[in-house]
Amino acid sequence: MEDLSDTVEKMLNSIDKYNPENVGILEAYAEQQAEEGLYNFEANLAVLKLYQFNPHLFKMPVATAILLKALTNLPSTDFQLCRALIQDQYQQEEPLSKVIELANLLETCCFHEFWEMLDSDRDLIAPAAGFDEAIRRYVCHVVSITFQRVAVDHLAAILGDLQGDNLHAIIDKQGWKLEGNSVFIVSQEAIVKPKNIVAKMQFDNVASVMASSVH
Repeated sequence: MEDLSDTVEKMLNSIDKYNPENVGILEAYAEQQAEEGLYNFEANLAVLKLYQFNPHLFKMPVATAILLKALTNLPSTDFQLCRALIQDQYQQEEPLSKVIELANLLETCCFHEFWEMLDSDRDLIAPAAGFDEAIRRYVCHVVSITFQRVAVDHLAAILGDLQGDNLHAIIDKQGWKLEGNSVFIVSQEAIVKPKNIVAKMQFDNVASVMASSVH
């Protein structure tokens, strides 16, 4: 993996990343990222750019793995940037169309529907190690900027029906507090901080204002 990573890094810093003959190396690196839970957005983007300019090279499994990895980096715009490089005809085909549907559910915060769809087709995310954990981090991000307090049952549901120690571990990691049947996220005072606004004026300006007021 280290040898491949070094090779790709050198390639990305040169004109070689535009050479269609190197697509195999970039594809192999994209698949290894998915398998080992790593992420290199620039390398994945290079693959999709080669596909864009050389449509005959397109491989659905590789493109699917790249989009799944981009989803694990929400709330960044990586997914939309990657999707924009893929021809519409491929976006209408499975499994790519299913990944796009999952993305739409996440971006509209339809978390219940997201987990239901995912649970009905677990093979879809087989190429992406650590996918569930990454999505839960994104859900926690949304919760932290949306709620001051949330019901435990609701939190468990939008995290994929997480229960027991697994749920408590996330609550502790986020620094939230379990209080009965609800979870305290953050106080409004911790979010909104007053700012002291200092206006500076030149003495000459002040003097002219005072002089005019006297007259």
